[in-house]
Amino acid sequence: MSPGAESGSGDAARYEALDLLATMVAIVGDNGRPLYVNAMLETVSGLSRKALLRTSLFDWFVESPQLRETLTAVLRNEIATGRFDGTLRRAHLAANDLLPVHVIVTQIEQRSDRVLIEMLEIEQQTRQDREERAIGQVQANKELIRNLAHEIKNPLGGIRGAAQLLQMELNSRELTEYTSVIINEADRLQALVDRLLAPHRRPHVVVDVNIHEVCERVRALILAEFPQGLALKRDYDTSIPDFRGDREQLIQAVLNIAQNAALALGERIGAGDARIVLRTRVARQVTIGKQRFRLALELHIEDNGPGVPEDIRDRIFYPLVSGREGGSGLGLTLAQTYVQQHLGLIECDSEPGRTVFKIVIPLP
Repeated sequence: MSPGAESGSGDAARYEALDLLATMVAIVGDNGRPLYVNAMLETVSGLSRKALLRTSLFDWFVESPQLRETLTAVLRNEIATGRFDGTLRRAHLAANDLLPVHVIVTQIEQRSDRVLIEMLEIEQQTRQDREERAIGQVQANKELIRNLAHEIKNPLGGIRGAAQLLQMELNSRELTEYTSVIINEADRLQALVDRLLAPHRRPHVVVDVNIHEVCERVRALILAEFPQGLALKRDYDTSIPDFRGDREQLIQAVLNIAQNAALALGERIGAGDARIVLRTRVARQVTIGKQRFRLALELHIEDNGPGVPEDIRDRIFYPLVSGREGGSGLGLTLAQTYVQQHLGLIECDSEPGRTVFKIVIPLP
């Protein structure tokens, strides 16, 4: 039976319920050809459903001989269910984009010509726990920043005012240089406090947001700041719908991440081979914290820089933590706050030569 025949049969309507699952599922024929794939497999693999139906199941896995043996044993009714840990290829079956999965091969309807393949991400539970911790961290950061900023702001005004009064009473130029230092440093700290309080002061202006307009605005700003040696590439899914959100907050969140990437690419910009990619995709059946969403936007900001320093990878979203000399350590904290206000989250996957920040925001 061809994939087209299967898609047009009554079976396809029955299999549509598999789209509601958070695990990857495929119905496979005895020749290893997929007859049906669910939405989660489509999302994780990086291929459309039509593209997946034109491939072979054995091309999906590094351990294709083991899969073939298990599939054959189930089809011959030698075993009812076979399990093994495998490695799934993603992104057009690229060899360098691998996902560890637990594979379950099961008989279906006591038929000898098809089986059900279920794939569970081995890291899925770990990732969900990490997401819940990140959401809790945002709330803790918010309270810490607000309280700390107010505690700093009140005495800071008094220090600056006293320094100004003292400066007016001094006749010595050398002594007024010291009061100028106090005033300038007080102003610098005031600016830092204002940045800390910015997400809590500014009203949430909700409008229809097109994520590609956000990306294009950020792209123009980055290229204006780094006109030479940096390629800023687009990889957009233009089918992504508009959603309700604060456009300026999202621009600032994406800009903070992209600027960090560009600054980390200093050596590669000098060599002329620096690259940042803005990639948009739609994810299905996404769980953020403990809430599940049918559709979500995924925005990837990828660079080919040196990567996030290993000693701060677990703390990069904490306030005042920076991997760059002279950095304020606020850019990622503010980005995380803005995205969280859209019920989303930010993840980071970094290694030397490839760093990806992924912003996930629910779609209507």
